[in-house]
Amino acid sequence: MTVLLTAALLCAGCSAGGTGTRDEGPAGTQPVAQVSPSSSATPMGTASPAPRVDAVRLLKNDPEVDPRVRNDLKPCAGSAYPVDTSYGTLTDNSAPDVVVNVLTCGESVGVGTYVYRRDEDGAYENVFAAEVPAVYGTIDRGDLVVTTQVYGWKDEVTFPSGEDVITYRWTGRRFAETDRVHNDFNRAVGTGEGALPLPTAQN
Repeated sequence: MTVLLTAALLCAGCSAGGTGTRDEGPAGTQPVAQVSPSSSATPMGTASPAPRVDAVRLLKNDPEVDPRVRNDLKPCAGSAYPVDTSYGTLTDNSAPDVVVNVLTCGESVGVGTYVYRRDEDGAYENVFAAEVPAVYGTIDRGDLVVTTQVYGWKDEVTFPSGEDVITYRWTGRRFAETDRVHNDFNRAVGTGEGALPLPTAQN
């Protein structure tokens, strides 16, 4: 009995390891140094980083940007401008497109969303602009998704009544709307201080 119990404990210890590895036959006998990848190997799935642009200069030098947005675009603290910048593929261009969102310093409310496309000469062209209160644009799997908060006359800035979510797709020369969703925020639940509105989707 003692021999059988010892053998059972040894088998349980081998099969209940916490590393998550599996037995796939005997281990290899090659030294680690001989099977390590060469220093010149390129990791799979890595992409070159997109070239960064000076979004503030881009906006200030763009005559298509509303003069009020350009004039009000100033640092919030030190040299930090209220500008968010995203890079990605929106217009089937060889170079990454640039989405720029301009916000207010106080409440971080969007006042403008712009898309810039680089031409063959390396200059950036404004191919989309949405200059409405509480707007914000993002890149979603090759589409441009623009969200606009909707306010009633009694709404505070932090508690809009709803939002419009509009999806745009590049058609070769411009962006065309492909989908629109309106969300009404339900205030019946959790209306206390600090409570967040609950979205209700409406197509």
